[in-house]
Amino acid sequence: MGHSHGPVAPADRRTVWAVLAVIVPLAVATLVALVVLWPGDVRKAQEPALPELTGTITSIAQETATVEISRYHSVRALLPTAPGSATFAQGDRVIVLDLQDGTYAVSDHDRSSSLWLLAGAFALAVIAFGRWRGVTALAGLAITFGLLLTFVLPAVLEGRPPLLVAVVGAAAIMLVVLYVTHGVSVPTSVAVIGTLVSLGLTGLLSLLAIEQAHLTGVSDDSSWLLGTNYQINTQGLLLAGIIIGSLGVLDDVTVTQSATVAELAHANPGYTSRQLYRAATRVGRAHIASVINTIVLAYAGASLPLLLLISIGNEPLGEVLTGPVVAQELVRSVVGTLGLIAAVPITTALAALTCGGRARSAGDVPERARDLVSDQARRR
Repeated sequence: MGHSHGPVAPADRRTVWAVLAVIVPLAVATLVALVVLWPGDVRKAQEPALPELTGTITSIAQETATVEISRYHSVRALLPTAPGSATFAQGDRVIVLDLQDGTYAVSDHDRSSSLWLLAGAFALAVIAFGRWRGVTALAGLAITFGLLLTFVLPAVLEGRPPLLVAVVGAAAIMLVVLYVTHGVSVPTSVAVIGTLVSLGLTGLLSLLAIEQAHLTGVSDDSSWLLGTNYQINTQGLLLAGIIIGSLGVLDDVTVTQSATVAELAHANPGYTSRQLYRAATRVGRAHIASVINTIVLAYAGASLPLLLLISIGNEPLGEVLTGPVVAQELVRSVVGTLGLIAAVPITTALAALTCGGRARSAGDVPERARDLVSDQARRR
């Protein structure tokens, strides 16, 4: 296997063939599963959508606004007055619904320009800092969203088993994105294998935890509507959500561990597999300690309105924690964290077996992961 960063000391033939013997069957199985599960025409909502217009508010009088749709066309539109509705002012770009009875209503702000500007700034920042690595990272991000929007979501809506769809979609994302982002190399292949094994373990733990906790996956209006209107298995949808949610952090952990072992083997050619495993595991422990805090804060931020409602209520803490909404989030975070913890020894052991007793070129180590390894070493 080669690499995209320059001259590379070739891996020994036995290691390459061993890695290929695992990666090729996984890739073939994923491709076959994608073809079998690929969705056809997905059922859409039966009610036709009202025509939408975009324009700029030129004036506001009481509960109506004059909206300029084009240079020669303006309409009078009703403003929303329900509690908690968005507020509008002169000069705002808005979306107007044609109610098909000669009247119009302002439904929301038009955020397309702001979001495109933000996306452009994000892409420029990533490319300016990461250069070619930033370009490949953006390509990987596009592939991830593409597979989620064209395969995972439509397949679930069509009635395919959500857990199977999530596993296949996650495998496809990892097999493509990691190689696109980090280059084709033995360390990247080890990271792919470690990620897929850890995802499988996460799925199994999720299945056991959800069964033991008797969770149905119905915790809000969205999941209830999907279960009743589209007959989607909400418990399977919860399992799929845990797997997809764990994917991004697993990527970070497995690439870092694989790169750590490769870097240690390059710096210490005489290290045995056992020595590489022990040294890299110490870095993995520090990484996991920070990642766990990141996961907890991410879930807390996403669930902040729910936490506020709980804090102002008078229910006992035990009842709050065992309720379906909070229990579901606890299972999600705990199972995801267990999968991350398992990814460290799994990936480290696989990488140590491929690198033990053999010098490695620094070119074998993905550039982003080498930076992570260096940061971890400075902190120790």
